Amino acid sequence: MIIFKIKELMKEKAEREGHKITLQAVADATGVNRTSLSKMTIPEYGHSTSTTAIDSLCAYFECNVGDLMTYRPGMVEEKKVSKKKPKKTKEQKPVAE
Repeated sequence: MIIFKIKELMKEKAEREGHKITLQAVADATGVNRTSLSKMTIPEYGHSTSTTAIDSLCAYFECNVGDLMTYRPGMVEEKKVSKKKPKKTKEQKPVAE
């Protein structure tokens, strides 16, 4: 599973700059949606993102991709099976000969 280290990077940046960094501030500075950032901070969610977002976050935090995210084997959870009923298909009528 890919784990984003956004919270850790926010804390480090806040300490360097001497002020609090919020997800909204990161969103405003990077153009990455605030909801997406929030989902990235929850490993169990398994959020997928674009390379453009990753590039923007690396530029903002002044870090490499490996500083932004890491791979942790053995954390992959099975996707929940949808509980929706399959769509009914119309049965074909026999062709009269």
